[in-house]
Amino acid sequence: MPEAGVDDQTIAERLVGVRRRIEQAGGDPSAIEIVAATKRQSPAACRAALAAGLTALGENRVQEALAKMPQVAGASWHLIGNLQSNKVKHAGRFQLLQSLDSLRLAEALSQLPAAPQALLQVNVAREEQKHGVLPEAAVATAVAVAGVIELRGFMAMGAGGGGAEASFQELRRLRDETEQRLGRPLPVLSMGMSGDLEAAVRAGSTMLRLGAVLFGPRSLEQR
Repeated sequence: MPEAGVDDQTIAERLVGVRRRIEQAGGDPSAIEIVAATKRQSPAACRAALAAGLTALGENRVQEALAKMPQVAGASWHLIGNLQSNKVKHAGRFQLLQSLDSLRLAEALSQLPAAPQALLQVNVAREEQKHGVLPEAAVATAVAVAGVIELRGFMAMGAGGGGAEASFQELRRLRDETEQRLGRPLPVLSMGMSGDLEAAVRAGSTMLRLGAVLFGPRSLEQR
């Protein structure tokens, strides 16, 4: 059974609140995918998220995801953390790699028997502690990446200090410019977490990565 605080009903109730926040920010909850960020959450909590209707689960670390996968049937796994070169061989276990940050990594992924779809991570916040290509290199990198693996769109973390919405708007502009260069749509804009989801929705997010707002502030240890 799920631990106290992360049962099916609790997550379902919190999900109602999330969808209300999306509506209040001017978004359509049915058009925005929610990825449950399950870092340090137990398999039981992951199963509770699935039971609440959240089938996309996002993990920061490959090894943590691999340990949970056999215990959580029916999930679509996203890697939302940085992919280290020595873990590339496991990338095919994920349906979506949200943290692609170089052409070199894309080329390595293309050699896998089943390469995941990918999003280009852009450091629109221009903060050293954040991963991703810099905005000025994003379009050229995206066009190059799209030539070797299936690129679905862009991902970013918002800038702090009240600058989240402006940084998200920049990501959308970069996506739009890349679409024009490629001549095809890139439908996914993964931007927005628990603390800045409204800013992301206003900027046109199609995918939110949410942890604390669904599971509560306490990270549970994996069992």
